[in-house]
Amino acid sequence: MQNKGLIKFFAILFALVSIYQLSFTVVTNNIESKAKAFANGDSKKELFYLDSIGKEKVFLGHTFNDVRAKQINKGLDLEGGINVILQISVKDVLKGLANNSKNPVFNKALSEATKNREGNQDYLDAFFIAFDQVSNGTTKLSSPEIFANRNLSEINFTMSDAQVKTIIRKKVSESVESAFRVLRERIDKFGVTQPNIQKLGESGRILVELPGAKDIDRIQKLLQSTAQLEFWETYKTDEIANFLMAANEVLKKTEKPVVGTVAPKTSDIDSLLTSKANDSATVKKGNNPLLDLVKGGGQQGSPVLAYFNPKDTAKVNAYLKRADIRSLLPAEQRFARFAWGKVSSKTPDVVELYALKTNREGVPPLSGGVITDASESFDQMGRPSVTMQMNASGAKAWEELTGKAFTQQSNIAIVLDNIVYSAPGVSSGPIAGGRSEISGVFDVTETKDLANILRAGKLPASAEIVQSEVVGPSLGQQAIDNGIMSSVVGLLLVCLWMVVYYGKAGWYANVALLVNLLFLFGILASLGAVLTLPGIAGIVLTMGTAVDANIIIYERAKEELRAGKSLGESIIESYSWRGAMRSIIDANVTHILTGLILFIFGTGPIKGFATTLLIGIFTSLFTAIFIARMFIDRDIAAGRNLTFTTPLSKNWFTNFHFDFIGVKKWSYMISAIVIIGSCISFGINGLDEGVDFVGGRTFQVKFEKPVNPTEVSEQLGKEFGVNVEVKEFGNPSQMRIITKYKVQEEGVGVDKEVNEKLYNGLKGYYSNNITYNQFINTAEGKTLGVVQATKVSASVSDDIKTNSYWAVIGAMLVVALYLVVSFRKYQYSLGAIAAVAHDVIFVLGLYSLLYKFMPFHMEMDQHFIAAILTVIGYSMNDTVIVFDRIREFILGNRKGDFNQIVNDSINTTLSRTINTSLTMIIVLGIMFVFGGESIRGFVFAMLVGIIVGTYSSLFIATPVLVDTMPKSDKKEVERLHAEANAEREVEA
Repeated sequence: MQNKGLIKFFAILFALVSIYQLSFTVVTNNIESKAKAFANGDSKKELFYLDSIGKEKVFLGHTFNDVRAKQINKGLDLEGGINVILQISVKDVLKGLANNSKNPVFNKALSEATKNREGNQDYLDAFFIAFDQVSNGTTKLSSPEIFANRNLSEINFTMSDAQVKTIIRKKVSESVESAFRVLRERIDKFGVTQPNIQKLGESGRILVELPGAKDIDRIQKLLQSTAQLEFWETYKTDEIANFLMAANEVLKKTEKPVVGTVAPKTSDIDSLLTSKANDSATVKKGNNPLLDLVKGGGQQGSPVLAYFNPKDTAKVNAYLKRADIRSLLPAEQRFARFAWGKVSSKTPDVVELYALKTNREGVPPLSGGVITDASESFDQMGRPSVTMQMNASGAKAWEELTGKAFTQQSNIAIVLDNIVYSAPGVSSGPIAGGRSEISGVFDVTETKDLANILRAGKLPASAEIVQSEVVGPSLGQQAIDNGIMSSVVGLLLVCLWMVVYYGKAGWYANVALLVNLLFLFGILASLGAVLTLPGIAGIVLTMGTAVDANIIIYERAKEELRAGKSLGESIIESYSWRGAMRSIIDANVTHILTGLILFIFGTGPIKGFATTLLIGIFTSLFTAIFIARMFIDRDIAAGRNLTFTTPLSKNWFTNFHFDFIGVKKWSYMISAIVIIGSCISFGINGLDEGVDFVGGRTFQVKFEKPVNPTEVSEQLGKEFGVNVEVKEFGNPSQMRIITKYKVQEEGVGVDKEVNEKLYNGLKGYYSNNITYNQFINTAEGKTLGVVQATKVSASVSDDIKTNSYWAVIGAMLVVALYLVVSFRKYQYSLGAIAAVAHDVIFVLGLYSLLYKFMPFHMEMDQHFIAAILTVIGYSMNDTVIVFDRIREFILGNRKGDFNQIVNDSINTTLSRTINTSLTMIIVLGIMFVFGGESIRGFVFAMLVGIIVGTYSSLFIATPVLVDTMPKSDKKEVERLHAEANAEREVEA
């Protein structure tokens, strides 16, 4: 090995840099452990402790904040917290740019784009396609009714559709960027450590990760609130009362009596709305469709028209939106807008109904765009409130509005995202200076969040959570423990096997493996990578593949030694391009290509798996080729013997002479039966498609004691009104609950509704009267209730399915193309693709057959696709090693016909194949046992894939190569070998 000193220098330097980078993680973990001990379970106290020392220098002149920023970050599946993907509504942005156009072509195109958007297609592209089809050239995007309006001065009616599309793309991109900035400002002030927010390409989606966050409902509200702040004058009870009475009378003619309710005994509206339950015994039941829903009324002169139960608001809304009901309003009230107040946690069974004085355009007298600053405070009565400061124009409009309200003795409703937070009167004249206060039904946390939202500004369009994952800290700690256990046991067993099989050379491979892990973690730390549970799986898998290059080199060295060469000559030959290097490079290139495909198409934890896998490939190559050889060269220089065997393993896996090509009919028959059986199973059983592929919500719920999944499913089915799938997850007291209830609907309200239904359906299984917050929100050390929750919307699941399809197909095609370039004959690619397709169908078929019976989940999800891609990479890797030996023998002096050359190639590489497969099976077996329930299905797919991949490399890929190779090529090989043998005989 040339330039030994330079390589040694870089290896030492790289090791020192890695140790330096990892030291930040060690210091951070030490300080965070002290914070946990100080807080004694109080998360707010822990956060305060860490914030208080943030600017203190704690390590090599770095502050704690700097040190923490340089550590290896743990993903949510290890740390606990909330991960969401927000979809900024491009539809809303387009409506805004078109000034809420009523143009039928425009609105139909919006509707068609929503309905027909294909997986992985941006909404804007879908809209442009729909508009072209709907308009059919009769309407232009630059129409004054659409985009050539006062909101878009850049567009005029003379522009072509292509020119308008360019401008619209830019405007939509600016809106997404604006939303990104607003969300980042909100999150920065929220108070979690190391939040992560990033745009996902040009899709309008934004990824938000909040490690350690626990209050799910609060987080969702913070992220999805558009901060549409408006100020409106309100009608009073006595001004609108006749309308409610008239509406009730009209509804009597069309609506059925409300069963189980009681109507008040008087027809006077004021008495009716303020009547008490004990006054109702003397009146008829269920005779007033609207008024029977009233739970109480506001006093005369109050802006509150009536109080209703929150569950009845949808029905009341439907009544009040009817055209025949709206027509009952007097002309001066024709544009009245009804709005609901905010539900208080103190009185959750009632909510106020207001009537706002609006106009034909629906434009408020004052909006939140004038707010320049906001802060949480307390009002004169000591209630939590929010103080706001307006700009000059806002201050003037506010003074006019409050002056008018004072003169008319009316109220001003403060409306945020269509919810009335308060409707105060003005008792002391016009308010000058632009400083005002929002008070009402708040707690301290809500005022803090509201002030944060108002300071950050409003979102340019609604933001819906289309994918989310919530992981409790206790589950994260369990994942860490499982990951450490599987890593340590896997490392020890791999090291033990290498020593047992290769002796002293095995020790050198183990040192290279340890250095490889040091380099791997050092690179992860320097890149600021996030370590996830699949990432740990990638590291453990790297340990199995890291010794592969050493195995290839060592097996080649053993061959050269058996051929009579010296140790030095054998090592030189083994490390040469003619020896093991070409095989190592070809095998690892195929692995790198599948890893890149996985990185490009994967998201979240899967990207973490791909990252560690890719880094591990490069560090493994370096350590196997250079680190292990340093020790070998030292032995050669010192004259020490090195056999690459032990007395126990000396004759293992040697002298194979099996006729693999001779049994190809049997292997074809067995594989055909497997493929046909798999296809039959696909038709009968299908596949257990997880929420990643079909959309829905998944909850991992811990119970106090073992429960019956069927019984839980029936109970939840009654609560949700749809079938709810319940599976045992790990043990009988832990269930995996899957529902597609309202998966097509978005919004905070729907998410909370699902959580409440889950709570109501399961609270009977807990003896300690568990509260909603205790059940649904994660907390430090929590062991009961929801410990993990995942949501995937239908649109995101379509994208994931499309990405997964192209990832698998793309990986196979890219590697096939590489093999064509490397081997110069397409038959090699055909054999490899046949083997890989066989492996994929086999694994899919096994999952289809067994998913109903196995005690662990076997869902088709992103983790499963990652496993399939890993299997593709490994199967290609194994096949390439055999193909490289075939190429070597064809170009060499191996006797026999083409079939014999192929058989010899397989037999002479069989020890490497078995060795590598065994190390992989050992590692994956350890991960399967100790890795934890959440990745068991993922590991099982890889474990099966490695076994069947080894089979297909030997019994499928090479026979296909033999059968598809033209006879002329085979005869040419045989002719060349005959000539070479004749020359050798003459020389002899």
